[in-house]
Amino acid sequence: MCGIVGYIGKSKATPFLVEGLKALEYRGYDSAGVAVYDQTIELVKTKGRLKDLESCLDGSQLNGTMGIGHTRWATHGEPSYCNAHPHMNTRTDIAIVHNGIIENYLELKEELEAKGYQFVSETDTETVVHLIEETLKEHENFFTAVLTAAKRLKGSYGLGVISHKNPDQIIAIRKDSPLVIGLGEHENFLASDIPAILKYTRNVYFLEDGEAAILTKDSVKIYDLDEKELKKEVFTVTWDIDAAEKSGYDHFMMKEIFEQPKVIKDTLNGRLSQDSEEVILDQIKIDKDVLEKINKIYIVACGTAYYAGMIGKELIEKIARVPVVAEVASEFRYKDPILDENTLMIVVSQSGETADTLAALRMAKQAGARVMAIVNVVGSTISREAHDILYTSAGPEIAVASTKAYSSQLIAMYLLSIRMGRILGKIDDAEFTELKTAILKLPEQVQNILDRSQEIKALADKHLGMKNIFYIGRGLDYATSLEGALKIKEVAYLHAESYQAGELKHGPIALIEKGSVLMGLLGQESLMEKTISNIKEVKARGADVIAIALEGNTMAKHVADDVFMVPKTHWMLTTLLINIPQQLFAYYISCGLGHDVDKPRNLAKSVTVE
Repeated sequence: MCGIVGYIGKSKATPFLVEGLKALEYRGYDSAGVAVYDQTIELVKTKGRLKDLESCLDGSQLNGTMGIGHTRWATHGEPSYCNAHPHMNTRTDIAIVHNGIIENYLELKEELEAKGYQFVSETDTETVVHLIEETLKEHENFFTAVLTAAKRLKGSYGLGVISHKNPDQIIAIRKDSPLVIGLGEHENFLASDIPAILKYTRNVYFLEDGEAAILTKDSVKIYDLDEKELKKEVFTVTWDIDAAEKSGYDHFMMKEIFEQPKVIKDTLNGRLSQDSEEVILDQIKIDKDVLEKINKIYIVACGTAYYAGMIGKELIEKIARVPVVAEVASEFRYKDPILDENTLMIVVSQSGETADTLAALRMAKQAGARVMAIVNVVGSTISREAHDILYTSAGPEIAVASTKAYSSQLIAMYLLSIRMGRILGKIDDAEFTELKTAILKLPEQVQNILDRSQEIKALADKHLGMKNIFYIGRGLDYATSLEGALKIKEVAYLHAESYQAGELKHGPIALIEKGSVLMGLLGQESLMEKTISNIKEVKARGADVIAIALEGNTMAKHVADDVFMVPKTHWMLTTLLINIPQQLFAYYISCGLGHDVDKPRNLAKSVTVE
């Protein structure tokens, strides 16, 4: 959530600040602003989108070569000019941008108000800029003052700070909210995520928690909170900026849906091929001795990643026969979970920066548990802090609603389940060969579905007037149906619910009436007849039924108004194929209703606050 950019160098800062913020629009925001130093600190900000900020900047003379910018997703206070970042102190000689939440801001605000400071916003961030000014009364050195103020903050923060008294420095400091520093020639960059700076440099530093940096035109120095200088390795970004462009598609979401055959191949690359005798997971160092000592596995994630975790739970239990619990990260650490050295935690996150998931990871490590991360972003905080890593190779995902990242997470779950099953002797050579052959066919099978996307568009057009849609499934289909319902909520803003098909009679069927729409998933052949009986119950009460079924299913057409067939595959892989039509359906419904499918209201791509 929110985006931070900063520039100091040889060129005007404003063009980079605006372009950098555009590259971070996917993170979600409702106001934007920049502060540029040019003899004094000039502030321009507004409620609304970046186009509104550009209108405010049109004709302004911001010629300075140092500045900071921000896109804000409202937490403390409604979207407004006053609440937008950057924030300045009363003397307007310090400007600050902030991602995260300051948990003790009310306590600090009361203290500062008692000393005469006047607040103009409802934000927690404004507290920080006044606190820095107050700390400067005791510390003449500006960097020392910022660090001293930061030590009083409780919560999470990624901060970018500039000062009239230090016109040749940007100060950055991080705790639980990501910051990356881009290294250029006679210019340096600050951002909360790589896409903002990738056009300008591929060489970056990742700030860790409790680290601060001083950026000048010609240098970057990194320190701990006690001002001890640290040595950092430069990380080179390998993915291409073109991956973050629309490439002729109307929306990033559609581009990313159509990238899924390639994403599957990329995630399999080097791990499974026709010649493979085993699944190769080089960055997972769990052998038989370690795995046999594991008596419990937690899979912890949020949102779409959690639904991938639910599928992972069923697969690991069925294949490897190890007990697994899938938990929502935002609830996990408040349950006083049982964690010890015989626990394995698998955390799943596209960004690798999800605040709740990161907190669960740290809790598990503190308790002595082993932590494995399934993440997409190389060098992200979660990937750096986990013991074992499985990268999903989805490339940058720009649309807020996850599509290709989810499919890559499913591939990761398939590979991990098979690897565990092989280690423990639960999968013999014949079954491994069968699974390997089926997985390697997935890119072609996904492409088959995408080639028929107009069939899904026709279904969406038919149901554009719906007010409610219900999703049902059993077993793995139920977890898949949760993801389908979430996509409709996220991008179409329609009421969508998912239920285990067998639970309909225990209450939810009361919601069914004429005009309701039901999406019935028939991907699990062993449970198909029972699910069809549940679909009949809904159909009898006047609902319009769409079924997604495997090729060769002759029963679906007798109970559904419309049927979309997906290629037949191994039972454990159907979840990925069944989900592709759900993604397309949500996309076309959203477009048909005229919504901004890439940037749905109130949502953010990377949730970096609790």
